[in-house]
Amino acid sequence: MDLLLEYGWVLLVLIVLEGLLAADNAVVMAVMVKHLPKAQQKKALFYGLIGAFIMRFGALFMITLIVEWWWVQAIGAAYLLFISVKNIIDLRKHKEENDEHSDEHSDEPSKKKKGSGFWMTVVKVEAADLAFAIDSMLAAVALAVTLPHWGNWDIGGINGGQFTVMFLGGVIGLVIMRFAAQAFVKLLQKYPQLETAAFLIVGWVGVKLTVMTLAHKDVGILDEHFPHSFAWKAVFWTVLVVIAVGGYVMGVRSSKKQQRG
Repeated sequence: MDLLLEYGWVLLVLIVLEGLLAADNAVVMAVMVKHLPKAQQKKALFYGLIGAFIMRFGALFMITLIVEWWWVQAIGAAYLLFISVKNIIDLRKHKEENDEHSDEHSDEPSKKKKGSGFWMTVVKVEAADLAFAIDSMLAAVALAVTLPHWGNWDIGGINGGQFTVMFLGGVIGLVIMRFAAQAFVKLLQKYPQLETAAFLIVGWVGVKLTVMTLAHKDVGILDEHFPHSFAWKAVFWTVLVVIAVGGYVMGVRSSKKQQRG
């Protein structure tokens, strides 16, 4: 009975954690497909969700290798930081161009930012899915390995009971992502200014993966236990909430200001 309660509690915590990570992943998918026509947005989101499913469960079955190979974590961190910085710079440049255009041609409509084509957008979404899958599974394994072994069978180098908890958490996280992605697309269409906050969140998750890479036992720049410490987790989630809430408030204010103008 005690074992069931322990597993149930960890599963509940993992569902909340995976739900939050799935929401981050959904934000990325939403901002990446936002420039496409509505019909293509739905297709790109569908492919993205299928990709997220494959990536997460591929990562789950290869988790022992991902934990061992610090460079896999480093590549995921580098990609998230790259798309964050690149897109924030692009958004700023686009805003400046629009401001200049509106000053010079106040009666003409501003030029719409040109985005990637459909299949290139799908490729970018899948690459982001892979980086988030690494982050998600590393977080899941950090929780699951604290559980006592349940049964004498292993999957992917992990005890079967622990693997089952990670599997269930991952499935529920993907269900949350399925609904969150479409909700975020609608939110971004209503408040386009939220894109900057969305990419700041992407970059912050990249920082989290960077910290995990630097704390890897084969790198040793940070203490191996630091990424799992209360201090770092408190800092990470506090900053994440500040970015999300701050971005939403500023987006709403900016939208109201434009409506009044």
